[in-house]
Amino acid sequence: MTAPKKICLLRLSAIGDVCHAVAMVQQIQAQYPASKITWVIGKIEALLLKDLPGVEFVIFDKRAGLQGYLDLYRTLKGRKFDVLLHMQVALRASIASLCISAKVKIGFDRVRAKEGQWLFTNHKILPQKNPHVLDGFLGFAQALGVTPQSPSWQIPISDEDQLWASEAISSTKPIAVISPAASKAERNWHSEGYVKIADHLIERGFDVVICGGPTLAETLLAEEICALSEHSLKNLVGKTTLKQLLAVLKLAHLVIAPDTGPAHMAVTVGTPVIGLYAHSNPHRTGPYLYQDYVVSCYQSSVQQQYKTSLAQLPWGIRAKGQGLMNAITVGQVKDKLKQLIANHYPELQ
Repeated sequence: MTAPKKICLLRLSAIGDVCHAVAMVQQIQAQYPASKITWVIGKIEALLLKDLPGVEFVIFDKRAGLQGYLDLYRTLKGRKFDVLLHMQVALRASIASLCISAKVKIGFDRVRAKEGQWLFTNHKILPQKNPHVLDGFLGFAQALGVTPQSPSWQIPISDEDQLWASEAISSTKPIAVISPAASKAERNWHSEGYVKIADHLIERGFDVVICGGPTLAETLLAEEICALSEHSLKNLVGKTTLKQLLAVLKLAHLVIAPDTGPAHMAVTVGTPVIGLYAHSNPHRTGPYLYQDYVVSCYQSSVQQQYKTSLAQLPWGIRAKGQGLMNAITVGQVKDKLKQLIANHYPELQ
């Protein structure tokens, strides 16, 4: 395929998904270095990726309602792209795609083109059997003729942010980061579990840092974990920008998190992740490079709810309800910690 001169990428959210998309973008850049890439992205997500080399970002503010669509239309009015990679199935993203003029509009294959996405595209990526989200995104690069490679990431971190992080978590000990809160509270593990793991890590010679966003729920959860711990934990929840958080994750030796953006941010900087899963399939949405360290009760949860084997259920189906994460035990997480440390930091055993 001839290299497209102008590519527009539409992926608005969320943090984990745009991290996956970066790997795809950088594979396109490696094979087609002369192609110009414009990425229509969400307002928060842009704060993490705004200085990505060779990419122009156009922000779409979904909270602005109709004004957000008007702003996008005005920004892109008169511009024409060779290809639009329509990588989000939400209807709001499909409506936003109407503001983008492109000869070829590539979407997901018919099975995955939910919420009517197939009505807004004229080409489809090839079907895939049970892909991870990142592999699904690589299908868009493949549709452009790019030969898929093992994912890698180059997300810039400024010297200023690196210095901030090194000062914020300054320690002579190895650093373990716990990012305890997901976007939905039901995906969080319980505070007692996090506390026992934090204390276990400190007793093994680590310093423990709690990270997360500025929401009230995240703040309260972090404060509860710190109050219940027998040791002193460093609480950075709500005190970092996304870039500073990325720098902290890069300095860490390991990260423990549920299904949340910082888990995928950690993957991009090569920090091993122990992912905690009950509601979504970790083979689809888990930390891409660190599947061996996932602690999951997803299969048992979803099979119990739908009264059939996982193999008979649609790929990516979610388990629903409160309390599912309580099936994850402290012992299971400790076992994964032991495995991770043995594999990556044998000197710390």
